[in-house]
Amino acid sequence: MPKVLIVGGGIGGLTAALSLVELGFEVDVYEAAPELLPLGVGINLLPHAARELYELGFQAELEAGGVKTAELVYHNKHGQAIWREPRGLEAGYRWPQISIHRGELQMLLLAAAKQRLGTERLHLGQRFASVDVRADGVQAVFEDRRGGTVRTDRVAADFLIGADGMHSQLRAQLYPHEGAPRWNNSVMWRGVSEGEPFLSGRSMIMAGHSEHKFVCYPIKHLANGRALINWVAELRLPARELATREDWNRRGHLDEFLPHFEGWRFPWLDVAGLIRSAQTVYVYPMVDRDPLEVWGHGRITLLGDAAHPMYPVGSNGASQAILDARTLAGCLRGEPELETALRKYERVRQPLTAAITLANRQQGPEACMVLAEQRAPQGFADVSEVISPDELATISAKYKRVAGFSIDELNARPSLAQIQY
Repeated sequence: MPKVLIVGGGIGGLTAALSLVELGFEVDVYEAAPELLPLGVGINLLPHAARELYELGFQAELEAGGVKTAELVYHNKHGQAIWREPRGLEAGYRWPQISIHRGELQMLLLAAAKQRLGTERLHLGQRFASVDVRADGVQAVFEDRRGGTVRTDRVAADFLIGADGMHSQLRAQLYPHEGAPRWNNSVMWRGVSEGEPFLSGRSMIMAGHSEHKFVCYPIKHLANGRALINWVAELRLPARELATREDWNRRGHLDEFLPHFEGWRFPWLDVAGLIRSAQTVYVYPMVDRDPLEVWGHGRITLLGDAAHPMYPVGSNGASQAILDARTLAGCLRGEPELETALRKYERVRQPLTAAITLANRQQGPEACMVLAEQRAPQGFADVSEVISPDELATISAKYKRVAGFSIDELNARPSLAQIQY
């Protein structure tokens, strides 16, 4: 069977590795970090992504490690509900929406990769340097910088997948003049706090608007009746040069943003108190890149944030990387000619992810909060007098179609790895 090199051992890279080894491919994963750790904060797996991980055998672990999100509720900055919709199983999907700590999902995928690929196929501390594309395959160069010296390793394979994130070295080789990521002047501070369950106990909430927003949702229910709650505090800052590199693990400080949320104490949630109780806060500028028309050529392609970094709107970052991986597996499963399969994968996924990237720039489903702020900044007695129910339903349904998780379509189709593309 063909040999594939995957650059990047994150969620997308490991999902691709597990999907391709299931097809019988010889898979090696190269990761620049010397050790894969359970870093980060919470993420959401939308039903179409959760379904694909269930297909890989992770149902029990995901349900034990996370929370099946029951509803999503949008609020204004006063805590008044604008729009409420059921999510996952409660909405009629055959699969749940799962909120989980990113590190827990990473470790779950890593443990499975060690078992199914073999630990010798996971190469840590190996930074991708370059690749030569040949008629019959690729030769990639990796650098091991551990120990104060640089050791170089050249590895031949039939094809290569770049799943190495926002700052993809493979993408930089393909597009050397692309430049820095595109910043929208918004900055997010993120953390995980232990707190009392709110609303349904399985609710995801968003409050405020595009320039001043708070998001939170439980990612684990605790034995003491409390919950681990993931939260995001977002502010849009005056235009200036983006001076800090995007890094989900850069530490933030409460004095940078907490004063803006001190008055946010709703009857059902003390926002400021939740923020204060986090042991660690991370800071991240909201950035993306313009969609690429082509993700690769010959025997190479991109996946996940390396292919389509997008604003974290609509819970789509990790979910889209998982969908990429499973679609790639489906294309390779049904097409023996590798280059044809890679281009088919790109033709399927590129238009979908480009549409989501552009929709996220327009606030996606969060547009209802912008309308509420514009039309009723002091709050409202009845939201229907501010935004009609039909207008709210249209915003939600449109984004579901763009993001590819309309209920009827998802429930009716097979797994992405089983479709004949």
